[in-house]
Amino acid sequence: MQLPGGVTLAQPAWLLLALLVPAAHLLRRHRGAPSILFAPAAFLGGGAGLGGGAGLGGGAGLPRSWRVRLLPLPRLLMLVGLLLVVIALARPVRRVPQPLVRHGIDIMLCLDTSSSMRARDMDADDSRLVVAKQAAARFVAARPGDRIGIVTFARFPDVRCPPTTDHDALQKILAAIEVVPDDDPEDATGIGTAVARATQVLQAGASPSKVVILLTDGEENVATAKKPNEIAPVHAGQLGKELGVRVYAISAGQGTRRAAGQWVKVDTTQVKTLAESTGGRFFAARDAAGIERVYAEIDELEQAEYAEQKFEVEERFLSFLALAIAAVLTAHLLGSTILAVLP
Repeated sequence: MQLPGGVTLAQPAWLLLALLVPAAHLLRRHRGAPSILFAPAAFLGGGAGLGGGAGLGGGAGLPRSWRVRLLPLPRLLMLVGLLLVVIALARPVRRVPQPLVRHGIDIMLCLDTSSSMRARDMDADDSRLVVAKQAAARFVAARPGDRIGIVTFARFPDVRCPPTTDHDALQKILAAIEVVPDDDPEDATGIGTAVARATQVLQAGASPSKVVILLTDGEENVATAKKPNEIAPVHAGQLGKELGVRVYAISAGQGTRRAAGQWVKVDTTQVKTLAESTGGRFFAARDAAGIERVYAEIDELEQAEYAEQKFEVEERFLSFLALAIAAVLTAHLLGSTILAVLP
């Protein structure tokens, strides 16, 4: 229900109590009044006057004074006060628009933590995971307006942080990420499930631009022909396309190292297809500088902003309650002083 001044009622069901106000008024009138409330002018005129005479003023009733005319005022004020109390119970509020808040995009960093991320082929001093985390940390620091979250994965995805603008907390979570042990049952590479989980998290965001940045050094080895019920990368790509989530995929490292010491390149066909099916892109980063260049390019590609209109709800019931109290007190004051009715 809309009231003047842009005020609306948050709980209008309380207005049903307003039906009791006229009902109480009618009940009081039906019960009648005391025999003699006041000696009004009509009692003194229009016929036999005091002592059987023609009455004061030669038979004409006394003129109605301002006191007589205002006698209904206390009861009227009482009814108005009760109605104002009912309106206050209905919780009048006003939505005040706040300045437009500009936001960046929603991003999920999808980071591979399988044991192969321990390899040191991208940097002489640090593992693939450390190099990836350092590049991601610089990427996050350069985008303060974005809501960024983290999903890590090996066999299963793990949402480490939902999309947030609290980048200090995000950086701490990112720094604490470690690879899974070699002998851990979770040591596998479930790319499709991880991207699908990141996409699902982004679905709840308000930004019109949603992005998953996948970084992996391997191939999908969870969703295989022997396990058709698993989420394959192609299925994750279909989900991303349906929900409007772009995927940028980064294949990190030289590949898989054989026992003899030679590097064998991983098959990136599924990951590339996944990214391109969502409108994103595929990148290969063989060293630390390569990862830095990839993140810089993604940073240039994703610069969309959106403005969010927020409102602050102001409670207005106190003003109605104050008016109700003032009306009731005025009614009692008038009824006990200048408009008092004497028996």
